[in-house]
Amino acid sequence: MSATTVAAPRNSDLDTAIAEAHERYAAARPKSAALHQKAKAVMPGGNTRSNLYYSPFPTAMAGGQGCQVTDIDGNTYLDLCGEYTAGLFGHSETRILEKVQAAIGRGIGLASVGENEPKFAELVCARFPSIEKVRFTNSGTEANMMAITLARHHTKRDGILVFRGGYHGSVLTFTGGGPNAMTAPLDFVMADYNDIDGTVALMREHKDRIGTVILEPMQGSGGCIPASVPFLKAIRATCDELGMVLIYDEVMTSRHSSGGLQKLTGVHPDLTALGKYLAGGMNIGAFGGRAKIMDAFDATQPGALVHSGTFNNNVLSMAGGVVALGEIFDSAAAEAHFEKGEKLRNRLNEIAQKHKVTLQFTGLGSMIQAHFRTGEIMRRYTTTATEEGLLELFFFDLLQAGIYLARRGMVAMSLPVGEAECERFAQAVDAFCTTRGPLMRA
Repeated sequence: MSATTVAAPRNSDLDTAIAEAHERYAAARPKSAALHQKAKAVMPGGNTRSNLYYSPFPTAMAGGQGCQVTDIDGNTYLDLCGEYTAGLFGHSETRILEKVQAAIGRGIGLASVGENEPKFAELVCARFPSIEKVRFTNSGTEANMMAITLARHHTKRDGILVFRGGYHGSVLTFTGGGPNAMTAPLDFVMADYNDIDGTVALMREHKDRIGTVILEPMQGSGGCIPASVPFLKAIRATCDELGMVLIYDEVMTSRHSSGGLQKLTGVHPDLTALGKYLAGGMNIGAFGGRAKIMDAFDATQPGALVHSGTFNNNVLSMAGGVVALGEIFDSAAAEAHFEKGEKLRNRLNEIAQKHKVTLQFTGLGSMIQAHFRTGEIMRRYTTTATEEGLLELFFFDLLQAGIYLARRGMVAMSLPVGEAECERFAQAVDAFCTTRGPLMRA
């Protein structure tokens, strides 16, 4: 069954609307509520992945097929969360399942190199303009940490220029405007995203301190905010001028073409970090770039850097990566998926404009983010209490309509999402604007 149909909500005020949404939500999910209570006894907060928690309790999913997921209470949803961009291939891509099942049937942990490892590496190097050589990790977080470590080694400078609103993994989080208690204790210099003059000035001011610049060519967790091409070009030129290593975190954005956003923009970094969907849904990270930098890991040379990790080349990820990049997500598939997302985002913005509400959708391609404000969004901003409340209401109203997206209002479309699913989402947003319009007008 789908989410329960209820009487039209009241819009007397935002707090009342949210309270009613919570009440409807909880009533339809007693098994998820019970599971959360049980989980709290053995895990802080009841889970082991903070971004999956939301009040009053998170929905527990039982399974998925294609671009649908079903929770343990029997509610079925159109999945537009897409495992935060990792679920590009949906939940049941036959070719990936067959390859992974065959690989695991031959042994799980072989403590050796394998045939799929160089095949996967060749596919990665062939796709991304900046990557001449590559190494694998377990996650995008690890890939970014290793890329930063390598850049610091190469330049002999410890300072790292990062951008407010950036997210490079659980220990490299700047979405709140700067480092937090979980951020690795490195030497960070903070800049504002898409600020050409300010960023270049900081780079020159700290040229003896900064050896590494890391950025997302579109900030993902920070709000699906694309970098302007002039901004990217200015950073690239200044890195060349000052001998700094430029790292692109394309863990999320590499899906936007067969060679990531670096291929679309024509502005290439020295090193690239990858992850998420790359191994067909198996856990994966990768970092690669110019051979003269990456060869610091060449174990045949004296003084080589050591990069170990039990599961770096695990058989499931290597097998999944070969089929995901080699057979499924080719240039044509990447281009079609990008255009499908562009069309959807434009449609959503037309709906918001039709209703004259304080809502817009940013992003590129298959990554879309709702913002409850008007005006151009170029960088991180501090949300108001009203904006936070509207994001919460949007999430719960969409769940009520049978659509699952990230709690922060982000959409990451999977390949199985077709025109009918896009239309269903657009109609749900139209209904939200109709119903909640009184709460979204300045």
